[in-house]
Amino acid sequence: MNETLYTDKLNWFKQNEKPETLLMIADNPELIKIVIAWSNCQVKPAVQLTVLSCNSENEIWDWLWENTRFSLTKLKVTIGVPYSESVLEQKLKPLIGNRILYPDGTVNSFVQRYLRSEVARLFEIKSRKAIKKTPGN
Repeated sequence: MNETLYTDKLNWFKQNEKPETLLMIADNPELIKIVIAWSNCQVKPAVQLTVLSCNSENEIWDWLWENTRFSLTKLKVTIGVPYSESVLEQKLKPLIGNRILYPDGTVNSFVQRYLRSEVARLFEIKSRKAIKKTPGN
């Protein structure tokens, strides 16, 4: 029952995403690294979930994160930047608070699309440079 409640509440947030959250990470390589690493982090709900005793959107979001388990140490290693755990926790707060990172290891879909478009743009730029360097052009 609790696991279904956790999934149902999380899915509600995913279905009600706000595109404005993208502005938090756009042109911020430091936060982008954290978002990318989050997608590669093992995240799962707590074995024993706490009781959800509220119905406000923010309280439900907090409840989801209260019942989420992941290794801050492993996340830190995956990011590849030598943050202390306290600094990393501070950097995670706006990403969590603005619903960019989800408590199941996924990322806001608008942010995900932005990251994929940036990768495609980088490949396009690299491809154009390679064509310009080709003999005869």
